[in-house]
Amino acid sequence: MKQSVSLLGRLPVGRRATGINELVSQLYTYLPQSDVERVLAAYEFSASAHEGQKRKSGEPYISHPVAVARILADLHLDAGTLIAALLHDVIEDTPTARGQLAGLFGEEVAALVDGVSKLDQIQFRSRAEAQAESFRKMLLAMVEDIRVILVKLADRLHNMRTLGSMPPDKQRRIARETLDIYAPIANRLGINKIRLELEDLGFRSLYPRRFAVLERALKRATGNQKSFLKKIAVRLDKALSEAKIEARIISREKHLFSVYRKMRDKGRALSEIADVYGFRITVEDIDTCYRVLGVVHRLYKPMPGRFKDYVAIPRVNGYQSLHTTLFGPNGVPLEVQIRTHDMDRVAESGIASHWQYKSVDQKVYAPQARAREWLSSLMEMQKTANSEEFLESVRVDLFPDKVYVFTPKGDILRLPRGATTVDFAYAVHTDVGNRCVAAKVDRRLVPLRTVLRNGQAVEIITARGAQPNPNWVNFVSTAKARAAIRQHLKNLKRSEAGDLGKRLLDQALSEFGTSVRKVGRAQLQSTLDELGLNNGSELYEQLGLGERLAPLVARMLVNQQLPDGQEADEQDADGERPARRPLPPLAIAGTEGMVVSYARCCFPIPGDDIMGHLSAGRGVVIHRNSCGNLAEFRKQPNKWITVTWKNQVSGDFNVEVIVDVINRVGVLAAVASNIAGSRTNIEHVSVVERDGDVSALVFMLQVADRIHLARVIRSIRGMPDVLKVSRSAGRARQRGGAAREEAE
Repeated sequence: MKQSVSLLGRLPVGRRATGINELVSQLYTYLPQSDVERVLAAYEFSASAHEGQKRKSGEPYISHPVAVARILADLHLDAGTLIAALLHDVIEDTPTARGQLAGLFGEEVAALVDGVSKLDQIQFRSRAEAQAESFRKMLLAMVEDIRVILVKLADRLHNMRTLGSMPPDKQRRIARETLDIYAPIANRLGINKIRLELEDLGFRSLYPRRFAVLERALKRATGNQKSFLKKIAVRLDKALSEAKIEARIISREKHLFSVYRKMRDKGRALSEIADVYGFRITVEDIDTCYRVLGVVHRLYKPMPGRFKDYVAIPRVNGYQSLHTTLFGPNGVPLEVQIRTHDMDRVAESGIASHWQYKSVDQKVYAPQARAREWLSSLMEMQKTANSEEFLESVRVDLFPDKVYVFTPKGDILRLPRGATTVDFAYAVHTDVGNRCVAAKVDRRLVPLRTVLRNGQAVEIITARGAQPNPNWVNFVSTAKARAAIRQHLKNLKRSEAGDLGKRLLDQALSEFGTSVRKVGRAQLQSTLDELGLNNGSELYEQLGLGERLAPLVARMLVNQQLPDGQEADEQDADGERPARRPLPPLAIAGTEGMVVSYARCCFPIPGDDIMGHLSAGRGVVIHRNSCGNLAEFRKQPNKWITVTWKNQVSGDFNVEVIVDVINRVGVLAAVASNIAGSRTNIEHVSVVERDGDVSALVFMLQVADRIHLARVIRSIRGMPDVLKVSRSAGRARQRGGAAREEAE
């Protein structure tokens, strides 16, 4: 300690009141003197740079970086991180340049400070896209050097401790941001000590009344229970001593926000929360953990279904412990956590234990390894997702409530609660997910949307050439699965859009007596340059997705061929316009994929007379000629194209059929059975009661064509209780016509 005093002696007296004395004392407990001197040099530089600056509370500004460094020193972080903490605001708030820091403290420190400064410039605004992009930048900064986020978490923790000097509206905004973003990141990185304080401070500022009510209620309850808990601790200690087990026993209370969240999410009263009170027992090794478990179970009966073994199967953030809930004296529930001393340190410090305990067993590195694995998956995901998709996916990972399942080889996979067999397939490998066709759970075939439970063994069956089903996006729960499916569908849609776009352009060029094949390379390149596109594939994709109109592009291509000053529509020498060729209809085969869809206002099927509407981003939407939305044709004729069915059309098509029946018990089942007997799938059914005796059954059926539909309708008409069968007519949507229909 004499060394710390001599180092502090060179500081002006006024600066010693900022907490630097306590920081240096902390550092001498685990850092060599050379590192402490480097940290102190950083303090002197930061204090000079921030000279005269004040915080909102009126304190000298330097007190903030010192407090941030002290939080990190509690976690025993390395000297580089502590130096970055002391300097983390100098680039942004003072004239100091990055190069100056690199010259004085090294490139590693300069990069850390620069990374934290960039995070400080992020403003989480209300607009979803801006917030998502900001969050994306934060997580990618973590990938570069995870210490960046450790400094940012400590910075946020000290700001939360001093939030009272801010206006109330700003307090609430910062508190919500803390609960939504920073506390979950601390949890994902396993830094329990910081996470718990961030949650309680955020809860206090965001819901001050709820916090006060719950705090009073818990104080009353714990006041009555203190002597009670002391007696239990004595009894536990005696039982462990008799078993010749050395252990440290600490009584603990659940944090306020944890209690509040459980009450809110599960709709329970405070008296129903089983683990408000508990004990943490720490021992030397894993074998002793299980021996302690036996002792406490002999002492107090365990609650069925409340035992969790996070030692054998650690949580996703590396946390390890045995959890059991007991029936205590008078039936009071008690949670007991049992872990080794090393596990306890990791539980508090999470990823920070990588710097703390480098000499300890490799198991201590679990949080570091898991964090790296998570961050690498984020890197892969952010390459393919837009900002909002990325934020949505990461939020799924930030709130993990895990199930543990086994691969056929016996390996354990951790998945979020609610994960399906498709999530499992993508967790094994993206290619396995993409080629998945069936799944077995505990050796029995199950639907792919089956939700997995703890302890199940899962096997995925794949097929060469298989592709993801677009409907999977509706039930998968992992970020990786959702991102992989979306990316595959985007690539598939681009390919399909390109094919359709080429056909649309060919159709439009036929009006001018030419085709895509006949268009010269120079003509195409000139048109691409004019449109600001890179290549023909990009043009075809935009045409297929309805983002550009084929007739306009066709006219541009033809105009490139004509003499200067002349356009494709100009009159000839006799004042007559050239005769237009009738456009050949675009042939629909039913295999075009996602860029050709069928309107849900009129449900066209093969055999119907149809028209196509070009919809931006969706491609061609097919309507029946009898559809009320064709009134839009007069308003936007350039967005409607003539289409027809090919001779051979594949697939099933939705159609709506209305059946008026006598209202009696069992009539719905009878009609449904009749439809199923004609080998027709019922997609959906609803009942509309018209009066007491007559009901209308509205069936959404899947048929191959009009012939198939006619056969179904004839079969239903022959039933005794059926009064009338009709296909629903196309109907225009109010206030928006086809545009509104397609938006739905």
